[in-house]
Amino acid sequence: MGQQTTFHAPHGGADFLGYRKRAGATEIVYDDGVARRMVWRVSGMATEARLSDALRAAVGSVRVVPSLYDELKKRAIAIERIAG
Repeated sequence: MGQQTTFHAPHGGADFLGYRKRAGATEIVYDDGVARRMVWRVSGMATEARLSDALRAAVGSVRVVPSLYDELKKRAIAIERIAG
C-alpha cells in the first residue's frame, strides 16, 4: 500500500495539504480553500513515509502552516518556499 499524498483538515475547514513530484523534485502544497496557496520544494532526501506523517499531523491542527513547519523540523526535512 502506498503513502497518502493528500490530506484535508478534519475540523471542518477547507485546509488542504499534499505533496507531489514535479520535474524530479518533491513539492508540498498548502491551500486554505479561500485565498491562500503556498508551495515549498523539499530540499534533500525525505522518504514518502516521513513526509506523509508530517503532513497528516500538521493538517489536523487548527493552525496548519505553523504546525507544518514544526512537524517538518521534528523530522529534519528541509524546505524552501517557491510560491505563495
